[in-house]
Amino acid sequence: MKTFSISEAAKQLNLTIYTLRYYDKEGLLPFVERTASGTRLFKESDIEALKVIECLKTTGMPIKEIKNFINWCSEGDTTLKQRYDMFLERKAAVEAQMEELKKTMEVIEHKCFYYKTALDAGTEDVHKHNKIGSNFASTY
Repeated sequence: MKTFSISEAAKQLNLTIYTLRYYDKEGLLPFVERTASGTRLFKESDIEALKVIECLKTTGMPIKEIKNFINWCSEGDTTLKQRYDMFLERKAAVEAQMEELKKTMEVIEHKCFYYKTALDAGTEDVHKHNKIGSNFASTY
């Protein structure tokens, strides 16, 4: 079975060695084996588990809750319902984030249009006839 050093694992995951050490210190990597001298040995399954950890972290899930998930995984089938419910909650959180990002993108797209039109005309005055363009806040 192929194993990876902490630097190889970090590179595969586009993380720093310090991040992996932090995760280990926080109890997120109880599955990672160590040599007799204490060197971490990452297996392919550990890399996959870390991808899930990174996914959860990207959703804004706190480390403490990710640790709960890792513990549930260690407990086996008795925690399937908790894990399923947790992912349903994460899904809802990500959907809400996506809606917020969609609104943010609409503002950005409008501002791109606004400034492109002003640049093409050489002045923001091109928007003066437009109710939105005459508002002081619209120039920002």
